[in-house]
Amino acid sequence: MPMSSHETFNAESAVELAVIERSGFIESRHVGAAVLIAGDGSVVTRLGDIDAPVFARSTLKPFQALASMQSGVPLRGAQVAVACGSHTGSLDHMDVVEGMLKAAGVREEHLQCPAAWPQDETARSWLVRSDRGQSKLAFNCSGKHAAFLWACTENGWDLRSYLEPNHPLQQRVRSVIEEYCGEPISHLGIDGCGAPVAAISLIGLARGFSRLAKSPGDPSANARAATIATSMLDYPWAVQGRGESNTIVMEELDVLAKIGAEGVLVLATPTGAAVAVKVLDGNVRATALVGLTLLAASGAVDVAAVSSVLERIVEPVLGGGRAVGRIRLGHAVSALLD
Repeated sequence: MPMSSHETFNAESAVELAVIERSGFIESRHVGAAVLIAGDGSVVTRLGDIDAPVFARSTLKPFQALASMQSGVPLRGAQVAVACGSHTGSLDHMDVVEGMLKAAGVREEHLQCPAAWPQDETARSWLVRSDRGQSKLAFNCSGKHAAFLWACTENGWDLRSYLEPNHPLQQRVRSVIEEYCGEPISHLGIDGCGAPVAAISLIGLARGFSRLAKSPGDPSANARAATIATSMLDYPWAVQGRGESNTIVMEELDVLAKIGAEGVLVLATPTGAAVAVKVLDGNVRATALVGLTLLAASGAVDVAAVSSVLERIVEPVLGGGRAVGRIRLGHAVSALLD
């Protein structure tokens, strides 16, 4: 029976991507799907059902930022990166977003993302000490929303309805996603920040990031797409946060990295080799291990450099405050290293 466009793949069409080992005992298993494509868009490695739709969640932010820029928003430098980011709400992040709002002629209360405590401890302490409380600026999607509002003020579009699917900006977002990913959106939902979120296939997502990552070296590419890829690598702290997984990958490997909620991760090299991963149970802890291993196994990135990065970003399994186990590759992925 064909799968409905209103659901993602199931466990029967998934593979074991990673396992959690504690004290020599396999405690948990993460199943999912992953795809690695070459720079020409051809599939190099296929694990599980890569054609089924998944909600791509925050991995879509670079395309949403591109739609804002194509609507006339003059983003520059860290502004571009934070518009593409799922940030930790540091003081630097909030400063950049506040500057975007000021340039757009709007205020924090115009943001329609929820107010939140920042993940960043320094920023959280400052909000508590100053009696400011939770802030919309601290929400991890505030950069994207600030860019959305700026697009509205540039075009005279309604500010109150900027998240509605039929809003001119969201129509442009949809067109950009479909253009870059090379397939129609199969389902549209509401993301955690309130914005529309698209369901597309993993292979479509990988191809979209491949095209984006190649843009700086392609004279025929969209100049704004090239700016996005360059800015994410130039300001990786603005995409997630200093010391965070995506930031370290971009700093050390020169690879675009964008995590999404519910176990989604996309990676792409400047030559267009790209990986898209979806862990079916929604846990993100194995995504970087799986994605970077696929790139390294294909020769798209240096194996030693990947090993060094994984040592920094893959959290150990702890017992009593010391390492008693590890996340390790499932057989479907480890077999690629033989």
